[in-house]
Amino acid sequence: MITLGESVDALMAARVRAIAAEIARHPPAGVSDVVPAFASVAVFFEPAHSAPFETVCAELQVLVARAEAAVVAVESRTVEIPVCYGGEFGPDLNDVASRARLTPAQVAALHAGAEYLVHAVGFSPGFPYLGGLPAPLATPRLATPRARVPVGSVGIGGEQTGVYPIATPGGWNLIGRTPRALFDVRRSEPALLQAGDRVVFRSISAGDFAAQAAAAETPKLDAATRPTASGIHVVRAGMFTTVQDAGRRGHRSRGVPQSGAADALALRLVNLLVGNPEGAAALEFTLVGPELRFDHDTVVAVGGGDFGGEVPRWRPIEIRRGTTLKFGAARHGCRGYLAAAGGIDVAPVLGSRSTYVRAELGGFHGRALHDGDDLPVPDVQRHFRDHWRIDERILPSDAGPARVRVVRGDHADQFTGDWITRSFTVSPQSDRMGLRLKGAALVRRTGSELVSAPVAPGTIQVPPDGQPIVLLADAQTIGGYPRLAHVITVDLPRMAQLRPGESVTFCEVSLAEARDIALAQERALALLREGLAQKLA
Repeated sequence: MITLGESVDALMAARVRAIAAEIARHPPAGVSDVVPAFASVAVFFEPAHSAPFETVCAELQVLVARAEAAVVAVESRTVEIPVCYGGEFGPDLNDVASRARLTPAQVAALHAGAEYLVHAVGFSPGFPYLGGLPAPLATPRLATPRARVPVGSVGIGGEQTGVYPIATPGGWNLIGRTPRALFDVRRSEPALLQAGDRVVFRSISAGDFAAQAAAAETPKLDAATRPTASGIHVVRAGMFTTVQDAGRRGHRSRGVPQSGAADALALRLVNLLVGNPEGAAALEFTLVGPELRFDHDTVVAVGGGDFGGEVPRWRPIEIRRGTTLKFGAARHGCRGYLAAAGGIDVAPVLGSRSTYVRAELGGFHGRALHDGDDLPVPDVQRHFRDHWRIDERILPSDAGPARVRVVRGDHADQFTGDWITRSFTVSPQSDRMGLRLKGAALVRRTGSELVSAPVAPGTIQVPPDGQPIVLLADAQTIGGYPRLAHVITVDLPRMAQLRPGESVTFCEVSLAEARDIALAQERALALLREGLAQKLA
């Protein structure tokens, strides 16, 4: 994380944008994502494919200095967004007007009369955080967020305004709606806005809205249509069964989450077991497994949580055409994985076949599987020389209460010192976006507001109620809560397999220790990969 300060203004935005652009043009080896935020730039890199952390930092310092010297050369563009204010499009306009002691028409005119700066893109794909809101319009977020905010809604949250590119939950005050698409994967650049852009809103009538919305309509992206025969028929879908791969890289700056398998190690192993690339698309199921019928001979492997059924975990199994496999409720763990030879052949979206359900992005029609779905799987014949299974010592230990290793976060010192020794329980209100933990509330010593900054799977945030949230695969790209710690990569699968009601404690390791642990796991996987290559006929 390259932190530039605490101010949020036009000069800071120019510095952030210049630095992010310079790093993106000349990335050190192993860098996969560069994410600009309000007053910081996050650089994501893969330790197994990069120089040591200290060397990467030294390279970044050179790039930062070069970018800072050229900040004045960074140009911004202005984007106009039409908005229909009030009525069904802006249900909170009257409340904002009442608080500001203005009429709804005055609020709309004041909002549309200002010029805004895109400080960051995050929260959801293409969502712009816009600074420059006229002071009278500043309005606190809703006490109870809406379960669903319509696509294109223009809202006010505190001293910022923004536009919801997809239908998501949200707590901002809705004052209007735009027919213009802020995020569309059909475009060469899916996100309409990027950090550093200027935005002006133009008021339009309801009739203009309807006409522009109709003109902008395009057929829904169907990422599941592929020129290949069905390989797996879904008799019963189970609970939240999705297509997942190793996730998306290079799109965090557009607000697109990494997604991919919540238990990345399980995905890699089941793919290796059937002769696939480690990041190939497979099925992920949650708490209750699916019932699947196979339409041609293949080889499958099952891993992750223990869901019973006819297939033992962690070994390749040859399946005959017409075979049906049925998985029940999870006996242990939370998420199971099934890989088939050749992988699930849905079309990649933004470079990945993983499913991000909130945005209906990727996977099979952008959603969890339904009963009766037919999944495209190529007819790939593979045979193994003998019967065998992997050595399960490569897997994270699941014996007893979970003890997960973390690296101290930016704001750890703002909390009471005993947080590292406490036990927390997983809340039922957990999902692929994050595990909500319950326990004695963590008390922050200061109540000052934080400048939002990039986050990632593994980040442990602490909202005002003091109950930590451990972000998982579908985590947002930018967050404003204090960052207590970060779960090390090797232990993220352990978090992904925790069920509601199970407990977890944390223990602190250094960044150097975390990197050594990750590299040791990669060496073990390399040995396994070599052994599998010899067994595959």
